[in-house]
Parts: sequence; C-alpha cells; structure tokens
Amino acid sequence: MCLCLENYTELAEQILQQESDLQFVEFSNQSAIQIGNAILERATNGDKLIAVDIRKNGQVLFHAKMEGTGPNNDRWIDRKINVVNHFGHSSYYMHVLYKSWNTTIEESAFVDPMDYAAEGGSFPIIIKNVGHIGTISVSGLEGHEDHGLIIAVLEDFLKC
Repeated sequence: MCLCLENYTELAEQILQQESDLQFVEFSNQSAIQIGNAILERATNGDKLIAVDIRKNGQVLFHAKMEGTGPNNDRWIDRKINVVNHFGHSSYYMHVLYKSWNTTIEESAFVDPMDYAAEGGSFPIIIKNVGHIGTISVSGLEGHEDHGLIIAVLEDFLKC
C-alpha cells in the first residue's frame, strides 16, 4: 500500500474497509501478547527493526523494541496513538485523508505536530458492537510499511 497511488480516495476506502473487517469479538491481555509476538516474528523474518506497542483502555499490554530502535520510536508511537484516539481511525487513514485534501493534520485539525503524527503505524482495536478500545502500533519502517505489518498480522490472527 504505497502512497505513490494517485487515487487517495480509493486508498482511504481500502483502509476504512480494513477498520471494518479487522474487528474483534473480544480482546484480552493474551490477545495483545499473541499479536505483539506475531508482529515481532514477522518483522524478524523480514529483517526489519521495529518497536511494537499494544494498549487497551490506555493501559500498555505489550511493548517491545528490537535492537536498533530507541526512544524516538516510542515518541512516534505516542504521536500516532494520539491520532487514533483523537479521530477514531488508523493513523494511516488520517495520513491518506489529509493527503487527499492536499493539507496536513496540523493545518486542518490545529493539533501540535509534537503530539500528533498522521503517519501509518497505529491501528484501532475495535470490538464489534462496542467500539474503539485501544491501539496496536508499530514504529521503525515507512508509515505504509508499519501499517501493512499490523494489517498482515491482524488478518492472520482474525482469519480474514
């Protein structure tokens, strides 16, 4: 999923479909551990260096950093999570949406870029018939790759 696509509207619709399709019936601490480990395994197999963070109702359930990542990755994760929690959509969706409007989140939503990053890599944990209860976040790759890593693992985990 590269942003070199000229049709941002189509890409935004694909991401919204992912948000609709990749919902949970329940989400436990064990779910967070399984998903976090699966993300790390996929990154390792692809020779990627990442940090992973999974939160439910503001509580960190899983956080791991591979060699070569550092405090900057944590800061990116926090900024992406702020976007998901503020807008209720994945940080990548918000990135694509603002690109389609030929603007930025800072210019249009009047948020501080030190606290918000509309880049790929944070995805809402949505419970069917309940709503958004947390986030799954990755930092270390290009935004669309961070997003794609989360999506690939969720598709496997939820058997989509």
